[in-house]
Amino acid sequence: MIAQFAKADSRMETDYRGESATVPELDLLDKVGWDFVDASTTYLTHGVHPYPAKFIPQIPNALIQALSSVGETVADIFCGSGTTLVETLILKRNALGLDANPLACLISRAKTARPRLEDIQALQEISNRALASFESVASRQQFSLFAGEASGERAAPPTSHAIRFWFDDFIIDELSEIRGWCTACPSEISRLLADVAFSSIVVAVSRQDSDTRYVRRQKNLKPGDAFRRYARALTDTVEAAKQFAAVVEERFSCRVIHANLLDTPKVRPIDLVVCSPPYPNAYSYHLYHMTRMLWLDMDPYEFKRIEIGSHRKYSRRGPKRAGVETFQAELKTILPWVGQHLRTNRYACFVVGDSIIDGRIVYNAEVLAAVARDCGFAEVKRVHRKLQETRKAFNPAYGKIKTEHIVVLQNLQRGV
Repeated sequence: MIAQFAKADSRMETDYRGESATVPELDLLDKVGWDFVDASTTYLTHGVHPYPAKFIPQIPNALIQALSSVGETVADIFCGSGTTLVETLILKRNALGLDANPLACLISRAKTARPRLEDIQALQEISNRALASFESVASRQQFSLFAGEASGERAAPPTSHAIRFWFDDFIIDELSEIRGWCTACPSEISRLLADVAFSSIVVAVSRQDSDTRYVRRQKNLKPGDAFRRYARALTDTVEAAKQFAAVVEERFSCRVIHANLLDTPKVRPIDLVVCSPPYPNAYSYHLYHMTRMLWLDMDPYEFKRIEIGSHRKYSRRGPKRAGVETFQAELKTILPWVGQHLRTNRYACFVVGDSIIDGRIVYNAEVLAAVARDCGFAEVKRVHRKLQETRKAFNPAYGKIKTEHIVVLQNLQRGV
């Protein structure tokens, strides 16, 4: 089956517009410079939390402007870190996000939150508290932070053996104290922003090399480092949220649903889908986000069971190993669901890269298009964009992959 989709690169230059070439909204896409060289990608809340393999905000921005209207509903059915949702609200549309990853849902909710003055004041107090704790601990340079002097708000650390493996004892103490502050936040929005700032520093103060390398190394962390990093992260998060709230109108809403798309959840009608599905064999989010999820009382092992595209699933040995057929089967559930909830004749845009399975390139755009045709969609546009050389690879084998593709599908089914 892999060979069916492992075609020559020249095959990817076909014009997919066909009879739709004269549709004005589709022709608008031809005027976009899709490589977005030197474009800023961290404005407003886009830089709040690290998240590997996310697409740049200019991609959904261009698609939303061309293919939807003010007041309509734009959905990202693999919302990840919320890039599409943020752009949707900025562009005066209502946003709907779905993801099976509970951490992704937390990040998306936080990045689209609009704090009130009392939320900002509460979070500023926590930031000041963290900075004062850093200065106190750093001046003493003691290994164990709390010799009987922890606040009554201090949370218990996760019981998983992984915590002791990945974190120094004094970092565990500091993170436990910060978790207590987050839990005591006075409102849902302040808790969201406090939690996402907390999550953003967890890997940096662990022994995990980085968000894209699951190896253990010493980082020469010092007492107070978690407090210092958290004070800075929370201050930056609050400032970004304030800027976001200033440009988004209250009348536009965002709903983020924690759901496995393969369970076909019920949602309201959708006018446009803009998403980037997990590439097969590309990344194991449950693994690289494991310590964050444990600290946030989430279950990484349940997410591991249902994660689409997981590198672990595609690289395992034996009869349960996933292949291109696995991705096809998942799309055969996902695309009919999209067809049922997307309005008739409206568009679903998928940003996909290629995969490497068993040493061979699999053109996921071709896999997607083939399944879509059998599920009542017409492919009306395909855009190819060059990946920037500075973009960090999340799977070393992906060094050969230089482009990604935007596949635009039109829903021909009688839907909502």
